[in-house]
Amino acid sequence: MDLPFHTLDVFTDRTFGGNPLGVFPDAAHLPTELMQRIAREMNLSETIFLGPPETPEGSARVRIFTPGREVPFAGHPTVGSAIFLAARAAERGEAEGTPDESGHVRLLLEENVGPVPVTVRFEDGSPVFARFTTALLPEHRDSPHPAAELAAMVGLDERDIGGVGPGGTQLAPEMVSCGLEYFVIPVRSLDAVQRCALDTALWQRMLADAWAHHVYVVCMEVEGEGVDVRVRMFAPGSGVPEDPATGSAAAALGGYLSKVDGRAEASLAWTVEQGIEIGRPSRLYVEADRTGGTTSAVRVGGGAVPVSRGTMTVPG
Repeated sequence: MDLPFHTLDVFTDRTFGGNPLGVFPDAAHLPTELMQRIAREMNLSETIFLGPPETPEGSARVRIFTPGREVPFAGHPTVGSAIFLAARAAERGEAEGTPDESGHVRLLLEENVGPVPVTVRFEDGSPVFARFTTALLPEHRDSPHPAAELAAMVGLDERDIGGVGPGGTQLAPEMVSCGLEYFVIPVRSLDAVQRCALDTALWQRMLADAWAHHVYVVCMEVEGEGVDVRVRMFAPGSGVPEDPATGSAAAALGGYLSKVDGRAEASLAWTVEQGIEIGRPSRLYVEADRTGGTTSAVRVGGGAVPVSRGTMTVPG
């Protein structure tokens, strides 16, 4: 059996930046075990399998696999699949490839977490940017580990943990999810971010079986122009030693920083840089709305560019 595939670089506007994504069109019907083997063969942070929608409102069925497991939701597959689907629809002259007067197309992706609405922006007839709204609002859980243990797990000193957030609020470790769980560890300096090195033996003991086993290091000291937050993400439990750009983690970050902000009513936005340390510079755009003293919506956006296409020969 020959399966066509494509790759895109996501959360970037240029090839060799961002996070690579494998895309198998018209393949959501494959057996789950085969999808997992294909994702392991691709060996990217995530590979997606697309199929026709299962509801009248949906645009496509999307299943998402890391090299190690299927995940219910992920950000760079959501952005990448939306831009891929919009581009393919435009080539075919279909309605979902025809932008409205504002230059946007709206899709509803059916992921395991539920329906995820995505808005795709077109420029010069091509889709260049997509922004999704999370299907789930942020869920927060306290850290069960003291700062000293978390610092040791990421190769830092206890004094590196913390920092100052919006409005001068002190940042503290916390577990957060908008569909995929992250252990948010704030650090005080860009130097601390750059020195991070996950101790997988400590991770195995502390987090491998935890509710949130993805490690997300966050810093309000940044390097790039126009950037608000610097991050790194380590996910050995999903077969990803370090991820270049993580949209589901950026969604969790929106929930985390929104809670820290604490205002009753607000529209918040942050630009996030990731992947610098591993040579895959990425930029993610996060928004959060606060209504009635709580987070009422989280959105994450970014660009994507096509990189390659090919055929994988799979035993029938």
